[in-house]
Amino acid sequence: SCPLANSRYATIREIDGVCYLFMKTIERAHTPNRMWQKVKLKKNYAQALAQLDEHLAHWPKFLVHKNKQRLTKITQYLIRMRKLALKARPKLMTMPARTEKRELRREAKAEVAARVDK
Repeated sequence: SCPLANSRYATIREIDGVCYLFMKTIERAHTPNRMWQKVKLKKNYAQALAQLDEHLAHWPKFLVHKNKQRLTKITQYLIRMRKLALKARPKLMTMPARTEKRELRREAKAEVAARVDK
């Protein structure tokens, strides 16, 4: 099911939180930049499934089923993303390992120097 090899192909893509149905049309094969027809899908999951049925009515059942599965996966992914965005989580900061080691060495040397002064 490679899109380059097949003249009939459709897939679902998510762009900035919006799902689109991309359908490869044979008639546009001579213009590769406009070969894919882009259809915006509804935000409502049930309505988006109905849109898929409508646009892929005469397509092979395998492709229709595969696209519905992909829509389900992307929809669940978007729901998870929205849910995570609502939670307040602490910002994780990375500490450079080299700087950390340097600071530890300096502290150890300072302790040794402090002991000598006593």
